[in-house]
Amino acid sequence: MPESVTIRRGDASDYKALGQLMYDAVHLAPSHYSEDQRQAWMPEPRSGPEWDERLSSKTIFIAEQNDIPLGFMTIEPGGYIDFAYIRREAQGSGLFRRLYSIVETTAKDWGESALWVHASLMAQPAFTAMGFEVDYHETVEIGDQTLNRARMTKII
Repeated sequence: MPESVTIRRGDASDYKALGQLMYDAVHLAPSHYSEDQRQAWMPEPRSGPEWDERLSSKTIFIAEQNDIPLGFMTIEPGGYIDFAYIRREAQGSGLFRRLYSIVETTAKDWGESALWVHASLMAQPAFTAMGFEVDYHETVEIGDQTLNRARMTKII
C-alpha cells in the first residue's frame, strides 16, 4: 500500500462520504451476493439523520489518500465492529489490516477483552486472517432477499 495513505479519526463531516464509500464497496467490488441482494442491502448511499445518528455512537477510523477515503472501520463499546468497508481499488493492499490494527489497539485501550462482528461473505476471509473465528452462520432477510453472514469473534 502506498505510504501516502493516512489513517485518521472520522467525525460528522465524514458521514456522507462514508455512506458513499460503503455503497461503492457493496456495488462495485467483487461480491458473493447477487445484484438483487446488493440492491436490497444498499439501495442507495447512506445519508441523513438516521445515518448520522448511527455513526455518531461509534469511533470511526478512515484511511485516505489525497483526501479521498479508501476505507473505514468502526468500533464501539462492547467490542462491536459495525462497519468495515474498503474501496474496490484498495482491496488487497493491506489497508484492512492497517485499519483493523488500530481498531484492536483502541479496544484494548478501552479494556475490551474481545471483538465481534457480523461479517459478510466478502469480509469473512479478512476477519479470519486477523484471527477471528466463526461463532455461527446466519441468514438475514432484507426486503424479499436473504443474505448469509457470520457472527465472528476474536479474543484480544
